[in-house]
Amino acid sequence: MGRKPKRPDAIPRLRVRKKPSGTIFYYYDHGGKPRHEEPLGSDYGLAIKRWAEIERADSEKPASVITFRYVADRYRAIVIPTKAPRTQLDNAKELKQLLAFFDDPPCPLEAIEPQHVRQYIAWRSQTAKIRANREKALLSHIWNWARGEGYTALANPCAGIRGNKETGRDVYIEDDVFAAVWKLASGPLRDAMDLAYLTGQRVADTLRMDQRDMRDGFLHVKQGKTGTKRRIEVTGDLAALVERIASRKSRYVVHATRLIVGDDGQPIPYDRLRRSFRDTCTLAGIDADAFQFRDLRAKAGTDKADSAGDIREAQHQLGHANLAMTEHYVRNRRGAKVTPTR
Repeated sequence: MGRKPKRPDAIPRLRVRKKPSGTIFYYYDHGGKPRHEEPLGSDYGLAIKRWAEIERADSEKPASVITFRYVADRYRAIVIPTKAPRTQLDNAKELKQLLAFFDDPPCPLEAIEPQHVRQYIAWRSQTAKIRANREKALLSHIWNWARGEGYTALANPCAGIRGNKETGRDVYIEDDVFAAVWKLASGPLRDAMDLAYLTGQRVADTLRMDQRDMRDGFLHVKQGKTGTKRRIEVTGDLAALVERIASRKSRYVVHATRLIVGDDGQPIPYDRLRRSFRDTCTLAGIDADAFQFRDLRAKAGTDKADSAGDIREAQHQLGHANLAMTEHYVRNRRGAKVTPTR
C-alpha cells in the first residue's frame, strides 16, 4: 500500500523533481524495490496526460474497502482529462476541498450519507458559499460515475440536499467605468477588453480567438462551454480592433497566431489576464470585485439589446439556447427598458 499523501490535493504516484538548473521534471512512481519512476517530461500538461494514460492502463486491483479517495483518484484519471481545460482546473480545486473533508481520516465511500453532505456544505459555507455548491455538484457527479462503474449501488447522498441560495451576478458596467480602466490598461489588456466587449464572448473563448479563425470577413467562434458556433462579422469597431492588434503584433519578431498576445508575443494565460485586470482596476480606484472581466460579456449583451431594439440580437450574439435565458441575463443587469404612463 502506498503512503498517504501529505497534501489533500496531491496527485497519486506523480512525483515532482526540481533539477539543479531550476527546471521541474515529472515522474510516474511505479513503486517496487528498487523504486521505478517513469519520466514524464517537464511540461505539466503533457505529464498529466501521460499520467492519466498510465493510470487507465494499469489493471485495477480490488480493494477490501473502497474509500472516497480511491474513487476520486480513479475519477481524476479517467473522467477529468476528458473535460475542457478550465473545467479541469476547477475540478482540481474542488477535489482538493472534498478530499480535505472526506479523506481526513480516510472515509469508506459507502459510509458517506446525506447528513455528511449537509455537514460538508455547512463547513465550506463558512468561507465559500458558492464554491460549496460547485463542490457538492462534483461530489454528486463522482458518485453517479462510481455507481456506473460498480463501486457502489447505494443512492446518491447528494440527492435532496439543498445547496446555498445563489442570486447570480447583476452588475452592469457603465461606459465611464469601462473607460477609466481601459485608460490605464496595458496594450494587451486593452485588446482583450475591447475584443471581449465587441464579440460578447466568454473570457476563455476570447483568449482562444485566433487569426486563423477569420475567414470570408467573419470571425468564427466555437464556445468552449456549450460548443455553440458563432460567425461574428468583422466590421466597424471590430474591424478596426483587428487591424490594431495586427499592427501591434507586427512589432514582434516572433508572435503567436492568437489575437490576444502579451508583450512577449505569446498567448496570455487566463490567470495572468485576471491578475492584470484586477491590478488595473485597483489602480483606477475601482473595486476589483465590482468590475470583473467576465462582466464585459453581460455589458455587451445589454448594450446590443438596447442598440438593436431587439433582445433576440443579444441572444444570437451571446449564444444562449433560449430567449428566457437572455432576458434574465440582460434585464437583471440594467433593468427592463420601459416608457412612462403618458
